Amino acid sequence: MFSQFKKIIKPLGVLALLHFVKCDSSGSMTEGKSKVLTQNTFSEEVPKNNYFIMFYAPWCGHCKNLHPIWEELADMLNDSEDSRVTIGQVDCTVEKQLCADQEITGYPTLKFFKKGSESEASKFRGTRDLPTLTNFINEQISETPKEPSDKPIVNEGLVELTEESFEKYVSLGNHFVKFYAPWCGHCQSLAPVWQELASHFKTEEDVSIAKIDCTQHRSICQSFDIKSYPTLLWIESGKKLDKFQGSRTLETLVNYVSKMKGPLNKKADSPDAENASEVPVKPEPVVSLTSENFNDVIKSGTVFIKFFAPWCGHCKRLAPTWEELGTKLLDNKHGIVIAKVDCTQELSKDLCNQEGVDGFPSIYVYKNGVRTAEYNGSRDLEELYQFILKHKVESHDEL
Repeated sequence: MFSQFKKIIKPLGVLALLHFVKCDSSGSMTEGKSKVLTQNTFSEEVPKNNYFIMFYAPWCGHCKNLHPIWEELADMLNDSEDSRVTIGQVDCTVEKQLCADQEITGYPTLKFFKKGSESEASKFRGTRDLPTLTNFINEQISETPKEPSDKPIVNEGLVELTEESFEKYVSLGNHFVKFYAPWCGHCQSLAPVWQELASHFKTEEDVSIAKIDCTQHRSICQSFDIKSYPTLLWIESGKKLDKFQGSRTLETLVNYVSKMKGPLNKKADSPDAENASEVPVKPEPVVSLTSENFNDVIKSGTVFIKFFAPWCGHCKRLAPTWEELGTKLLDNKHGIVIAKVDCTQELSKDLCNQEGVDGFPSIYVYKNGVRTAEYNGSRDLEELYQFILKHKVESHDEL
């Protein structure tokens, strides 16, 4: 899936090389990307970031089996300057005192240290495959406390509100807010649709699409008398005007927002006003998939899918190119759908395992419900474009 690891260190002497090493199948040491930690560097480095650390012995068979996977994690995370997680390793045959301090009694032992701590850690106890390890990382990151801020976080048009930012943000203008709980199944099903809804309206200044987690910000949800999840409220200038009660499809939600913010009323004098009962939904360039809609989307035609994790550095770099590819093919006559699956979402974890995703990003072609190819080339827009066109043409030739 991934290209061979490139050597990232020029000969800078023995001490420099020791910071990037890995075990090969024979147990000898070669260059790698997992950061080596020692008794002298551990206390200084670990508090600087979230650290996922493998404590191992070079002679350990299970450690040797894990090393290639550990290096894939390091390749995805350690190259990115803004990565929230650093992948590290400690050789317990060398750093005996450090491993004793960490109460290491078996190999390999995997521990996740949250930023700011070198003593308290969560021990990984699952199977040592890439999807399980990445899910564990995502769970640890999501639990990392965030510093309170009165400025909301905006992701592709979707505004994430908190107790600190809510009141000020909704005090002016029109806001369609989703009150939810992460454990709620209906909320999880709505999540990709809500994100698409936000993307649809992200360039419009007279409305915002927002969400607030009621398990984290209870006081806000209590003030709006939220008793079930998800609850979708239309809020204007800080006051609740309406509660959405319709079906939670993208088309229905788009029409509801368009009606509530009033564009149809502005066109009342238009000759076509009587026929303007609905606002057409603009297709999104990249379709968000989960286990709930995956089979329906891939069952006919050609679908080019990116399986990714939000924290993955390679995935972040590919994201704008993938959107460009979707835009380029949006109005094409080839019938090609560009899609994506977030493998960290609860609704997608089993799907990613089922599809054999063992690294991020993984890019597959599906034809009439069957996976026909995997993309392993450079992540350049033109190469991706030519690749999927070629596979579309080949699919027709095979018929």
